[in-house]
Amino acid sequence: MIRRLVRVGLLPTCLLLAGCDNWQSALDTHGPSALSLKHLIIFIVAVCSIVWALVMIGMITALWRRRGERPRPTELLPERERRMGRVVTALVGLTTIIIAIFTLASFVTTHALSVAGPDDLTVRVRGLQWWWSVEYTGPDPSQRFETANEIHVPVGRNVHLLLEGDDVIHSFWVPSLAGKQDLIPGRLNEITIRADRAGTYRGQCAEFCGLQHAHMAFLVIAQEPADFERWADAQRAPAVQADDEEIATGRDVFMAKPCAGCHTIRGTQAAGTPGPDLTHIGSRRTIAAGLFETTRGSLAAWIADPQTLKPGNNMPLVPLTPDELRAVSAYLASLK
Repeated sequence: MIRRLVRVGLLPTCLLLAGCDNWQSALDTHGPSALSLKHLIIFIVAVCSIVWALVMIGMITALWRRRGERPRPTELLPERERRMGRVVTALVGLTTIIIAIFTLASFVTTHALSVAGPDDLTVRVRGLQWWWSVEYTGPDPSQRFETANEIHVPVGRNVHLLLEGDDVIHSFWVPSLAGKQDLIPGRLNEITIRADRAGTYRGQCAEFCGLQHAHMAFLVIAQEPADFERWADAQRAPAVQADDEEIATGRDVFMAKPCAGCHTIRGTQAAGTPGPDLTHIGSRRTIAAGLFETTRGSLAAWIADPQTLKPGNNMPLVPLTPDELRAVSAYLASLK
């Protein structure tokens, strides 16, 4: 019977612990910032657990301790009152010291998250309803380019993120690499991340920002430095103009429809800014801020009816014939 009760009690614990290991977990750390936050969490939880255990032990001891009968129970004993006063004073002082240590440790840990150096890679991230604009900056304008919903970083190098909110407050959070930082309209916030090994890390908006807050994810893709440079060179290049007839037809339809007024495709006449830059959309792993994997089918479904797939987003329904839809989806999928 006891074994059965133990098993039943362990089941909820195992289910909770199962959520602590994945590509979006603050306990599965792969960077110095996330590791510092993990150590801070463990330190605070450990101290609080010890305090709780001591309080429980003290309370149980007081309840179970036998006291001798007193002829006048309401009479105050001066020596006992002084002893209790000293105990309470010591506990209040200890509580103050613990809170001060927690405050200092939190300040030191969080302050280090935004420290930037001259050799850091600088990336500007804007949060919008409901997607992420990612701009790689640099002193040379020719080295700058823009993408969306994906942040590629070189392994072992600090990446200084400049965070801005364009409409409402968003919150940038990639738990395996760093803590949370708000994106506030009219204010520039900063955070520094670094990945210690190659991999893909999922991030999420952590501040309720509207109807599609839950569908506002992004990926941080850490690559070896040589692989990152190849990716960056490919992203700086304009869109490749394919010779395929269907793709060429899709390009013409895209330029003729309102799509070109909302999106930019470098190397073409499309220079819109309200929506994501689509120059290399075919090379991204997801579309619609992590809602679907990037395939020709998902692109076609999104173009055909974006409001059904992600209600409330700012992309209007553009009327297309079936042939036009197939051609446009083929064109976008070709933009590697």
